[in-house]
Amino acid sequence: MVQDAWNHQTVLLNEAVEALAINPDGHYVDATYGRGGHSRLILQNLSAQGRLTAFDKDPQAVADAHQLAASDGRFAIRHQGFCHLGELGHASADGVLLDLGVSSPQIDDPERGFSFRRDGPLDMRMDTTRGQSVAQWLETAEISALSEVIREYGEERFAQPIAKAIDRRRQERGPFRTTLELAEVVAGAVKTREPGKDPATRTFQAFRIFINAE
Repeated sequence: MVQDAWNHQTVLLNEAVEALAINPDGHYVDATYGRGGHSRLILQNLSAQGRLTAFDKDPQAVADAHQLAASDGRFAIRHQGFCHLGELGHASADGVLLDLGVSSPQIDDPERGFSFRRDGPLDMRMDTTRGQSVAQWLETAEISALSEVIREYGEERFAQPIAKAIDRRRQERGPFRTTLELAEVVAGAVKTREPGKDPATRTFQAFRIFINAE
């Protein structure tokens, strides 16, 4: 495990890159750039003829990647999710790396709204320049839609009580604005605690997956 940009530690860095069995002259894709740990190590293994294309939806990650692209002509960044991999067209890749899930810099920054442990705007978008935030979606989502998302993406057995509690809170106090507001309501609706797990974990996971179309 090594430390890279923005004090983010990339887990299993060497193992993931070694699995690519890199051809120094090849073209590779880092489909989840994050903070660039994998990309930088891949570039170290490429020759002057090698190429690396990276994807990421997070504007902060893309800003970091643009700095790397400015210093290394073998590297290019796309401000897109990995669902756009097919748009590479005829630029075939010799290997693709995906490190799926939310990254620790996103969770650790309360302004991003991913964490139920620190208060912040209820956002959860990986790309803050596009789409609805969780707060915006919650303003109009029907109880049935809330329950379905929580059940399907969070595998939460209390999905229906949570959905009803969210709706009741909206009716009584207006729209949700912060992460702790949502976490408090969810905690009140989850009657059985899982050992070592916050009662809001599954609901936050569900909303994050849904809002980002993961």
